[in-house]
Amino acid sequence: MSTEKFNLFNFTGKMKTLHMSWMAFFITFFVWFNHAPLLMAIANSLGLDSSQIKTLLILNVALTIPARVIIGMLTDRFGPKIVYSALLIVCSIPCFMFALADSFAQAAIARFMLGFIGAGFVIGIRLVSEWFPAKELGTAEGIYGGWGNFGSAAAAFTLPVVALMFGGDDGWRYAVGITGVISFIFGFIFYMNVSDTPKGSTYFKPKNIGAIEVTSQGDFFLLIIMKLPMYAALALLNWKLSPAGVEMYSQVVASGAYVGLVLLFMYEMKHVWAVNKNIFKEPVPELHRYKFKQVAVLNVLYFATFGSELAVISMLPLFFSETFELSPVYAGMVASAYAFMNLMSRPGGGWISDKFGRKPTLLILTAGLAIGYFAMSLVDGTWPLWLAVVTVMACSFFVQAGEGAVFAVVPLIKRRLTGQIAGMTGAYGNVGAVVYLTVLSFVDYSMFFSVIAVTAVVGFLVLLMMEEPGGQIAEVMEDGSVQMIDVS
Repeated sequence: MSTEKFNLFNFTGKMKTLHMSWMAFFITFFVWFNHAPLLMAIANSLGLDSSQIKTLLILNVALTIPARVIIGMLTDRFGPKIVYSALLIVCSIPCFMFALADSFAQAAIARFMLGFIGAGFVIGIRLVSEWFPAKELGTAEGIYGGWGNFGSAAAAFTLPVVALMFGGDDGWRYAVGITGVISFIFGFIFYMNVSDTPKGSTYFKPKNIGAIEVTSQGDFFLLIIMKLPMYAALALLNWKLSPAGVEMYSQVVASGAYVGLVLLFMYEMKHVWAVNKNIFKEPVPELHRYKFKQVAVLNVLYFATFGSELAVISMLPLFFSETFELSPVYAGMVASAYAFMNLMSRPGGGWISDKFGRKPTLLILTAGLAIGYFAMSLVDGTWPLWLAVVTVMACSFFVQAGEGAVFAVVPLIKRRLTGQIAGMTGAYGNVGAVVYLTVLSFVDYSMFFSVIAVTAVVGFLVLLMMEEPGGQIAEVMEDGSVQMIDVS
């Protein structure tokens, strides 16, 4: 663990790692949401109807559900350096595929595959936690998440301009393609400038990467329960793409996908049992236990916070365009106000957590985002545009500060499992996005925002069960000795 001072203007040691991490995350979001501000141009170019546009929005976040879990496991096993670099390089391929698509089917497949880049977030959570002490961790993770998350806002107000610079029906293709080039190049830059831990520090790895470890029999069953919503979200997506939805494929394919999800769930449960069966033979020593309910609570909160952010970022340009009759470029720039708040609000949520406690901060922020989304449900064409923008920015402060506060807790649960815990919690954000965007396909904007507000209230109630992290967590060194890590 690095002991140097926290100085954002320092570009060596732990601060260099932080800056490289948020830049990598920024690029993943820049690529992941490169379609959102260009939807109108893409729809006109490919001849897409409203249903197909909304399907692309759902596909964009679907694969990220399993991807975040997988990437979390790979990060814990192989380290953030190689995993983040590989993700940036490999995911440039579906980005180029989307830029070259000339039909809905091609665009949908590329968009689905590109959802994998959204898993990059969990890699940096583990990397930053290796370099910063507990008293700075919330702030550091908040800066990583907030400044990186700003990539979606940067896409919103730069890519329409880039598309206009190239002009013509293919302007959007050049804008999307450029983001892929940036991702490809930065993958190599990241690899050459980052190390997994400070010199002399141990990178703790899980005993197994096939499934997350739990430390009690009750937690074993809670883990299984918390797996179900992720599969339900994928089943919901399959239904949306089946003949019952947008008819992207036949009922035979849809039925096969349902069977595949059941088999995949059974396969994962086999791994969960293989990794954790020993807890049914002998109890885990108290020193090495952690409470999985902490993870479950954070999952629910991230469903409401990041899940809603993903959904709102995807639809907000269209919302402003239709509600206030704005041009696509102007609507994209106005909508970027939501994500723009990430620059300060997410680091702010982490900093407040460091100073005033994790649970109290989360309670206040969760209540605030419930009120914020209720206010957004009241916005219509009769509102002054400036007031609508202020309402959106106020709501986004609580949403993104809440995300920062969630991931101020994640690295304090169990160090060697941080990637897997971050992966599962992050996946719940995408579960929320799939659910919310599916809801949006059936209801108007007002009801959409109201549904998010209700789920935030549920999150507030669940949060009451969380315990404030404190004391130390134990990790076993390679030589068998135990190292105690401060979490408060």
